[in-house]
Amino acid sequence: MKRLLLTAGLLLASVLSQAAPVAVKGYTHVKTVGSIDEYTLASNGLQVLLMPEHSSPTLTFMVTYRVGSRDEVTGTTGATHLLEHLMFKGSKNHTREKGNNVDQLLERTGALYNATTWLDRTNYYANMGNEHLGTVMAMEADRMRNLLLREEDRKPEMTVVRNEFERGENSPIQALYKEIYQTAFVAHPYHHSTIGHRSDIEKVSIAKLREFYDTYYWPNNATITIIGDFPPAKALEMVKKTFGAYPRSPKPIPQVYTEEPTQNGARRTIVKRPGQLGVVAVGHKIPAATHADFAAVALMSAILADGKNSRMYKAITNKNLSTGVEGEFGIFRDTSMHIVFAPLAPGAKHDEVEGIVVQEIERLKKEGVTDTELKAAAAKYAADSAFKLDGSFGIAGNINEFIAAGDWSLFYGLDEAIKKVTAADIQRVANKYLVEDSSTTGWFVPTVAGAAPPAAGAKAGLKAGLKESASGGPFYYREPGHDHGMLSRSAAANGAKEATAGGAASAAAAGGSKIAPNAKRSTVAGIDVIAYPMGVKDVVTVRANLPAGRALGAGGNPAIPTLTGMLLDQGTKTQDKFAIAEKLESVGASINFRVGTDVLDISARALKKDVPMVLSLIAEQLRTPAFSAEEFAKAKKQMAGGIKRSLESTDYRAADAFSRAAYPVGHPNRSVAPDDMLAAIESATLDEVQAFHKANYGPAGMKLVLVGDLDLPAMQAEIARGFGGWTGGKAVVRAAKPASALAGGVQDVAMEGKTSVSVVWGQPSGLRYNDADYQALRLATAILGSGFTGRLMANVRDKEGLTYDARAGMGNDMFNDGDWRMQATFAPDLLDKGIASAQRQLKLWYEAGATPAEISARKTNLIGSFKVGLATTGGMAENLIAAVSRGYDVTWLDDFPVKVNALSNEQVNAAIKKYLKPESMVTVKAGTFGAAAAAK
Repeated sequence: MKRLLLTAGLLLASVLSQAAPVAVKGYTHVKTVGSIDEYTLASNGLQVLLMPEHSSPTLTFMVTYRVGSRDEVTGTTGATHLLEHLMFKGSKNHTREKGNNVDQLLERTGALYNATTWLDRTNYYANMGNEHLGTVMAMEADRMRNLLLREEDRKPEMTVVRNEFERGENSPIQALYKEIYQTAFVAHPYHHSTIGHRSDIEKVSIAKLREFYDTYYWPNNATITIIGDFPPAKALEMVKKTFGAYPRSPKPIPQVYTEEPTQNGARRTIVKRPGQLGVVAVGHKIPAATHADFAAVALMSAILADGKNSRMYKAITNKNLSTGVEGEFGIFRDTSMHIVFAPLAPGAKHDEVEGIVVQEIERLKKEGVTDTELKAAAAKYAADSAFKLDGSFGIAGNINEFIAAGDWSLFYGLDEAIKKVTAADIQRVANKYLVEDSSTTGWFVPTVAGAAPPAAGAKAGLKAGLKESASGGPFYYREPGHDHGMLSRSAAANGAKEATAGGAASAAAAGGSKIAPNAKRSTVAGIDVIAYPMGVKDVVTVRANLPAGRALGAGGNPAIPTLTGMLLDQGTKTQDKFAIAEKLESVGASINFRVGTDVLDISARALKKDVPMVLSLIAEQLRTPAFSAEEFAKAKKQMAGGIKRSLESTDYRAADAFSRAAYPVGHPNRSVAPDDMLAAIESATLDEVQAFHKANYGPAGMKLVLVGDLDLPAMQAEIARGFGGWTGGKAVVRAAKPASALAGGVQDVAMEGKTSVSVVWGQPSGLRYNDADYQALRLATAILGSGFTGRLMANVRDKEGLTYDARAGMGNDMFNDGDWRMQATFAPDLLDKGIASAQRQLKLWYEAGATPAEISARKTNLIGSFKVGLATTGGMAENLIAAVSRGYDVTWLDDFPVKVNALSNEQVNAAIKKYLKPESMVTVKAGTFGAAAAAK
């Protein structure tokens, strides 16, 4: 479920600085709430929020403008988001020509940065080492009032944003989400999506964008938020110096006064497109985030649709009618919606699932909720409050939404309100807001099963029940997964930031303390245990893995490793899945299992006091899963549904076809054709699952990492108790290096009704992560395809405007030879031009190599990423598990920057020629082509 981002509450106040507000000339101190001080710059009304927190030498700087798509009208829909993109195209003192535009400045520092636009706000942020605060602040101040806004920038950026629109239109669930809001709201500007209408994106003039900028981008319509390691008085002086020269807006900032009229009857909408499986969505209007009922609505949503003990899971997902139900809502300024999304499982009927959703809503209204349900929902949010402290970036993201909603102090206030919610409150708000006459119901109905099956199929280990989250989130300047999605795919499981194992090691070069002396490594019950304490109060992240991945299914039924992993959280021999879920949910903890190519990944998060219980459950789930026939039948259907839904994605289809072209039969990284995998699922038996578990699960090769606020003796004792006496397991399967060369060529995967085409170019890399030349080729590849200073984004997107995202990277190489690939998306009518542009950059890079300046800058980027990548328990845990899984000692993390800095220009460029052969690379295109695309 995609719940709202909740607050850090009183837990936050207990661990952050409690110093008195500082007095700086020119500022008025407005108030202190928790650990946040609010100031107003008297000269221009700029709001400044400061939250010092000194657990790591990093900080987040964010500017939030109180303007979003709610401030647009017909003809300018999407203007806020397009303007957000143009904010990166140059300002008076920061341009690409001068070598110091936003991307050039921030990528050199290793900062995590982006911008997002949503209904009520636009924000720009950078999460970075604290030494870069002045640089970022000067840049943000310059573009607040000195943006260039040139027509020559608008033209290519328009097509970039249009491709972002087209990518969203490829998704049936995103299309349904937009349609529901457009149906539910007839007067209020929440009616239109933040991305805007296609015709408005294409036709809005630079003059209109300038008018928008000159109306809303002023100090008195902005909030600066600084969170992390910084001196408050100095920061305020810096803000005054950089932003203080600007006056207030010459005219009052326009306010939205349109109110949505009362809805007097249920509304319905149907989206019909090519696809695999249907979706049911039932939405109701709910109050603004500042409303007194909002806290009760939040808990109501959790009880309805969050977790295994939610009403919707038990009534729908548990009965194999959905691949996973979500309850979605957001923190908004005005009346918005709560929507229950239910992607259908194979064979499920729209009307049946809709009927159950409505039935469960009516039951909640009539019967109310139990004390157990209320306590569990409140506990989840209390734990979330602590988890949100895990790094300044997460805190900033939460505050941002409350700024947009109209009252940043709800960052604390909502948390307190949730503590006071009663069962009677939840029943009351359910009857007040979950009313049929204010509902909007949407169906996605697949019109066809899709085009003929492609030559390549869905990844064999596709996560069961894979569902695409609804588009209930902001629109980004840069694809959030760009940097951590390509450069280290094998190390970035579950979305970890790219600069993990590599960037993490740069402690010495970055001036930070070394990692290894603070880590404790031991063997407990046959398991390799690595513990690393961090200063975030109460929060502990657990990462573990063992060699039980999809590769072990080679030669047998390929579905068995994944089905085995899926059943781990479906009950044990002593307690069913609902009892386990109740234990976890009652304390806000979580345990997740994911079957990868080589290993079973385990991730968990809990408060310090609950870690022993979580470790005990992990041991029980790994050692004594119930493997019931009923849950096995459900898992088979969920896995089949995940594969079928993945076939709606152009990205999956292109990547999968590439996998089958790049790797020979029998290689662990080669995917299984969808028809073959579906047949394997159908024929799979419970006996095969039990045999696989017996043969492959055990402590041999298992690694377990604990990071955070550790009570290490208690945790080690629980590991010894829970895992003691367990035997078995296997080493990771390492395939022999493929002998055959790639044949090359072009493959088209035809799909119906797609507005954006996904393209992958690539070849086997011939390298494993541990190989001597790996880091040289990785660095060279980053120069081609990482970030906006990478050649692909700098040229194919930034200069030519042909794509929203283009990247290059290496992956699938943690234990076996991996692959090298480029990928991008293009509108069908720009496909040939886009491919030619990307291939031109590949050719230039391959033939001439990287320049010394590029190599030096990319080294600095990787080293600068260290502080950001290790500022959270999750980032540190990901670094540690990746390093030790590759066979390194923890000291490797500290030694890594030396190795990167030692790479010579000659080594980097030699690696390109040694391992890559562009003329033999395979090209895969997935989408709608030719006349079909033109008709679309």
